[in-house]
Amino acid sequence: MSERYRRGIDIAERIAANKVAHFVESGVAEVAPDFARMTIEFAFGDLYAREGLDLRSRELIAIAVLAASGKAGPQLRIHVDAAASNGISKTEIVETLMQTAIYAGFPAALNALADCHDLLADDNCFGDRCR
Repeated sequence: MSERYRRGIDIAERIAANKVAHFVESGVAEVAPDFARMTIEFAFGDLYAREGLDLRSRELIAIAVLAASGKAGPQLRIHVDAAASNGISKTEIVETLMQTAIYAGFPAALNALADCHDLLADDNCFGDRCR
């Protein structure tokens, strides 16, 4: 196991501990283990590990970009679900998704809100408090 992979797993677990094991053991890892490894190494072991932005900021950016893409619902849900453990409130997520409408269009923002509706709608349930 490379240092990049170990660092990537560490950062990914800080962001979304309950999702990392699922990704590593997912169908992606089963069918394309090198791709799963490279995703952990590059995205988390290299980019997320860089100085200059804290994990909270990186997560807000990830939420905005995934929403703007309009076709990354499952990945968006993972980052929205992990937001609370990174000090991000539901209000900040909703505002980020609304801001997305300016640059990516209303359909992308509305679809992102719909994709994450169940994660954001319950006032008593956000992040790990639901599990």
